[in-house]
Amino acid sequence: MAIAKKMHSFMSQSSWIRKMFEDGLRLKKEFGVHSVFDFSLGNPNLPPPEQFRRIIKEAAEEDSGGIHGYMPNAGLEETRTAVAAYLVESQGVHVTWKHIVMTCGAAGALNVVFKTLLDPGDEVVIPTPFFAEYRFYVDNMGGVPRFAPTCPDFSLDLEEIEKAVNEKTKVVLINSPNNPTGKIYDAKSIEGLSRLLERKGRDLKRDIYLVSDEPYRDIVYDGKEVPSLLANCRNSLTVTSYSKTLSIPGERIGFIAVNPDASHCDSIMDGLSLANRILGFVNAPAFMQRVAARMQGIHVSSGEYQRKRDLLCGGLSEIGYEVVKPEGAFYLFMKSPLEDDVEYARRLQQKKILTVPGSGFAGPGYIRIAYCVDDETISGAMDGFRDVFEEIRGGS
Repeated sequence: MAIAKKMHSFMSQSSWIRKMFEDGLRLKKEFGVHSVFDFSLGNPNLPPPEQFRRIIKEAAEEDSGGIHGYMPNAGLEETRTAVAAYLVESQGVHVTWKHIVMTCGAAGALNVVFKTLLDPGDEVVIPTPFFAEYRFYVDNMGGVPRFAPTCPDFSLDLEEIEKAVNEKTKVVLINSPNNPTGKIYDAKSIEGLSRLLERKGRDLKRDIYLVSDEPYRDIVYDGKEVPSLLANCRNSLTVTSYSKTLSIPGERIGFIAVNPDASHCDSIMDGLSLANRILGFVNAPAFMQRVAARMQGIHVSSGEYQRKRDLLCGGLSEIGYEVVKPEGAFYLFMKSPLEDDVEYARRLQQKKILTVPGSGFAGPGYIRIAYCVDDETISGAMDGFRDVFEEIRGGS
C-alpha cells in the first residue's frame, strides 16, 4: 500500500463535512450554483468587517525592515500584547503577552496544545456531539479520545464527564459555542466542571487540563454570553481563531491563551512555542499577526447570523420539523425525522439540499445545517425540506 495504513483508515472515516461539501461542488457544476442549496460547510458568507480592508491596506503599505522575516515562534510581541490586553478587558483575566501564542488558526492551536501536553496513551475527554476533526488532532499526538455524552439539551453532563475521567486523562476538551449544536455552556456548568477536574486531579495525583476551543465566542444570540474559562478554571487553556468572527477562515490566524496560575505554566509556554515550530507551523503568518493586533474587539455582526437563524428555524418549524434554536455559532443541529440520519441526509441531497448527518459528529439521529449562507439559499431550500418531510410522514 502506497500510503500509511492509519491514513488509509482515516480516509475511510473522513469528515462527512468535507464529503458533503465536495458533493455540493459536483452538483453545482451539474445543475448550476443557484439550483443547489449547500448547508454543508461552516464557511462564513458575511464579508469581513469594514475596518478589516482599511487595516489590511495600512499593514501592506508599511515598509519597516524585517516585517516579513522570522520572529519568536510564539509570535510578534506587539500582537501578543494586544491580544492579552483585550482578554484582560473582555474576560477579566490577568494574562500578559507572555501567556499568548499566536497560531495557524484554532486547528493549528489544538495540535500545538496536544503536542505539548500529551504523552502517548494519554486520554482526552470530549463531550459529544463534537467537531469531527478532534479525534484526528488527538491521534496526531499519540493521544486517545474518550467520549462523554451531553444532556438531552446538549448541555454538559458532569456525571458522564466524571465517569470518563481516569488515571490516563490529561485533558478535557470543550467547544463553546458548540459546533455542531450551537450550545453555550453556561457559567454554572463551567464552574462545576472546574471543581470536578480539580477534585479528580487531587484524587488521581495528576494535573488535568481543561481546554476550550472558542472560534465562535463572539457569535452569540439573544443577549447570551460565553463565560470565561480562564476566569473560572485554574488549569485552563483557550484556543481560538479569527476565522469565524472576522470571516477570514483562509487566512489561518488564531492564538492560544494559558491561565497564568496553571500548574507548570512556564513549562507549558515553552512547550507551546517549541511545538509551534517542530510541527512545521514555525510561526503564525507575520502579515496576519500585524493585522490581528489592530482588530481586537472587532467582529462580524451576530445580529445578521441571528436573523438567518430565525429565518431557517421559522421555516422549518412551520413545515413541522422539531427545531430548537441554537444559542451561538451558525449551525442548527436538528432532529432527523428518520432514525437513520444518513438516509435522511441522502433524501435531502436528492432535492439538491446538502446537510451533514449528525453521525459524523457522534450525534446520530440529527443533521447539521450550516446557515452561514445567503438568504436565498435558506428560503429556496424550504420546498425541498417540505417535500422530504411529507414523503417521510406519508411513509414513502
